[in-house]
Parts: sequence; C-alpha cells; structure tokens
Amino acid sequence: MIQHITKPFKYFFKLEAASGLILLFAAILALLISNSNFSDLYFSTLEKYITLGTKNFGLKLSVLHWINDVLMAVFFFFVSLEIKREFLQGELSNPKQALLPIIGAVGGMVVPALFYIIVNYSDSATLRGWAIPSATDIAFSLGVLSLLGKRVPISLKVFLTALAIIDDLGAIVIIAFFYSGNIEVKYLILMFVSVIILIALNKSKVKIFLPYLIVGIFLWEFTHQSGVHATIAGVILALTIPHNIRNNKKSLLLKLEHNLSPYVAFGIMPVFAFANAGVSLDGLTFVTLLNPVPLGIVLGLFFGKQIGVFVLSYISVKLKLADMPTNATWPAFYAVSILTGIGFTMSLFVGNLAFANNMEYIDGVKIGVLTGSLLSTLFGYFLLLIFSKK
Repeated sequence: MIQHITKPFKYFFKLEAASGLILLFAAILALLISNSNFSDLYFSTLEKYITLGTKNFGLKLSVLHWINDVLMAVFFFFVSLEIKREFLQGELSNPKQALLPIIGAVGGMVVPALFYIIVNYSDSATLRGWAIPSATDIAFSLGVLSLLGKRVPISLKVFLTALAIIDDLGAIVIIAFFYSGNIEVKYLILMFVSVIILIALNKSKVKIFLPYLIVGIFLWEFTHQSGVHATIAGVILALTIPHNIRNNKKSLLLKLEHNLSPYVAFGIMPVFAFANAGVSLDGLTFVTLLNPVPLGIVLGLFFGKQIGVFVLSYISVKLKLADMPTNATWPAFYAVSILTGIGFTMSLFVGNLAFANNMEYIDGVKIGVLTGSLLSTLFGYFLLLIFSKK
C-alpha cells in the first residue's frame, strides 16, 4: 500500500531534483552574463519585440513577456493539472493526509507576508510586494533534498512536494485577485464564454486535447486583453481537462501531465530563471540588502517561511489534527521547513507582477529573492545533513 502511494512521488521527485540543478545553473549563468561584457546584449535581447502572426492579426510581445506571459501560462497549466490530480486521487485527496501540508502551506504564506509588511508598511509602493516571499520553488527545494538521497525519508519528500503544490495554488489565487490590471468587461465576457465551451467539452467527455487547445488559445488572448494576468488562462484550461480516476491509462489529464513534465522541468523553468535572475551586482553592498524591498523578502523567505511552516505544523500534530510524516524527526522536519524558503523562480515571478509598473524595485526583488533562497538552501541542507539518518 505504501509503495503504491509513494511510487508516483519517487518518479516526480527524480524529475524535479534534476530540474533543480539545471535551474541553479541557469540562474548562475544569468548572473555571470549580466555582470560581464555581454550584459548589454543580455538585457537588450530580453527587451526586443517579437511578433507572431500578421500585423493586423498577431501577437507582439517583448522576449521577456513571451517568457513570463506565454511560457508561464504553460507552466501554470501544468501545475494546475498536478493540483487537480492530487485533489482527485493523490496525497491531497485524503483529508487526514492533506491536512499537514495544507496547514504548513498556510503558515508558509501568511507569516512571510507579515514579515514583509512589517518592513514595508509605511510605503504603499513597496507594500505591493507582500506576496513575494510567500512562494516556494518546488524544483529547487526538491533538488536540494535529492543531494541527501535515502538519508531523508520519503514521507518528508512527499510533505514538501504537497506543500509546494498548495503553495502554487495560493500563488494562483494571489495573482488572480491582487496582481491583475484594469479590467475590461467585454473581454471578461469572452473569457466566460470560452470557459462555458471548455466545460461543455468536458461534460461531453471529449478526450482529444486539440479542441481544448484551440479554445485555450482564445481564452489566453481574452484573458491577456481583459486585465487579468494571462497565466490564469492556463489554470482555467487545466481545471477543465477530464481525468479518468478508474482507468488512469485513459486519462487525458495524466497523459498531458506526463508529456509536459520534461518540457516544463528542463525547458520552461530554466528559460524563465535565465531571463529573470540576471541582475547587475555593480555597487552592491550589505547596505543594499537593508533597503525595504530586499530586506522584507529576505526576512520573509528565510525566517517567515520556516517559522510559519514549522510552528503551525508542530501545533497541528500536537493537537492531533494531523499526523507526523512517517519515520521523520522534528529536527529533520524543521530543516525541511527551512527549505520551503527557497522561493527562487516563483518569488521572482510574483515580484515581476507586483512591480510591473515600478521597475525601479525589480533589482531589489532579485537581490532579495536570491539572497533569501540561498540562505534557506544552505541552512536547510546542512541541518538535514546533521539531523537526517545515515
């Protein structure tokens, strides 16, 4: 029974672990290039506009926006497929099993936001970044766990995976409600019509992806024009994809999730990291980290995450609301709580949305996210090295 439950997680963990290492390489490469003689080429390339289609009927976006709006819509489509599967038949389908990562994720979103708000409460402009330290980069955090191999029980890997998935769900809600632009009602109506068509396809038990894809492309355009962030289209599309619980081999959802996994893990996320992690370190000093935006992010990711996840999880277990992960110790659990502070790609993404109209804060976001994620990586890894079983 245990092997049946953990088998898909073992496959997923191997995939995400390898992806985490590639993400690290992409981020380091971006930092090196953005602080070299090629920095002008790096930033100017991201600002170049590319048109897909004709002048009258096409889409014109900068390279950075193609990555952050189009490719990330595919990423959120993939993540939402995972979330839907987990709630239908995975770890999150059992309320008792799901409660601990849910409680931990809530603590890991609320407490970091409070840390950021405390530092930035007096400035309404920087206060918009309150959600930045609330995110967890699932690939990077699992990549760190992979370095310890069998020293870490599979139950803790399952806990971290489930928590990060719930974190992603929280990020989706935050993006939809807090980081959307001026709403265009006519495009909202067209979005609604698109959703009705997608639901009709689902109810008609259409098991071919092409009709969903065609409607999904129009849905993305309507969402993009409506003022709601375009990545939400990927979420909506995923939620309408049918899933056959009784016969997984016939499930369109599982087929799409399986086929998309390598492209997201080894393509979309490294490209996103490379495009968004580049920041000039010229003139960077310790004082720079004391500016409100990077300071709030660092405190939120490194202190807020571990406090929120560990304290709420500890209380829930002691009150017998949830079960402690099998074969896990509290010191090892605490170390994993620190790893949830690796916000990296998700925090960078939320930061870009938060300060889309205040680009002067973006460098501070990048410095804060990279510093907070690095501290969480180092402290989480070495504590796990000390407290995990050999």
